[in-house]
Amino acid sequence: MRQWIVMYNKEMLEMWRSFKWLWVPLVFVLLGIMQPVSTYYLPQILESAGGLPEGAVIEIPTPSGEQVMAEVMSQFSTMGVLVLVLAGMAIISGEKSSRAIALILVRPLPHSSFITAKWAGLATLTAASLLLGSLAGWYYTELLFSSVDMMNVVRGVSVYGLWMIFVISVLVLMSTLLRGGSAAAFVTILIAVCFSILTGLFESWMLWSPARLTHHTSSFLLFGVGGDGVMLSIGITMALVIAVLMSAVAALKRQELGD
Repeated sequence: MRQWIVMYNKEMLEMWRSFKWLWVPLVFVLLGIMQPVSTYYLPQILESAGGLPEGAVIEIPTPSGEQVMAEVMSQFSTMGVLVLVLAGMAIISGEKSSRAIALILVRPLPHSSFITAKWAGLATLTAASLLLGSLAGWYYTELLFSSVDMMNVVRGVSVYGLWMIFVISVLVLMSTLLRGGSAAAFVTILIAVCFSILTGLFESWMLWSPARLTHHTSSFLLFGVGGDGVMLSIGITMALVIAVLMSAVAALKRQELGD
């Protein structure tokens, strides 16, 4: 356990030195603020853009606070996931390309400790960034629109956080299997997109899908309860995270034996 903690602290320090603890949370905060602010000032933006007939009046229904928070989370589904994947794309492949992994694993450090410590460091960054971004979005939603039940926000953010944990787990596996960080990022995003598309096309057959968690996030924010199959989706996603990490450990062991 002590070796794992040392490896985890090393990963956290490396992310601090590379400024990931600065720019990743900052991007999430900006994404969280941008949605409620842009929605609130949308009529003024359209009016100042011009091109409307004289005397035309822009009337846009004011969304509820719950709807705005659901839009905030949708921002994280696109730009937020992309930022996290770019931040962690070389999490294992970078160690392999620099040969630092050989120096680390020559010590009595289990492969599982190496992989899970790396994963835990990225998961900590993910959770902190999502929390800060969600708090920023919630604050400006309360300020500009209507009050949102804090417990519904906690439920929604927690469920969405599990989807992000699944994505970074796939990223860790791809970074272990592939040599380049850019290739790992591309394949991870491709897998996430495929899950989302298939879940949307075959909704009744994909109640178990991790991508279904984004739907449950909106459901918690709008109605206070998850959608159909919420517990199934949560359970399957947690099982897939464990399976993906075990696959990453096995792949790293095979690569070391091959070398």
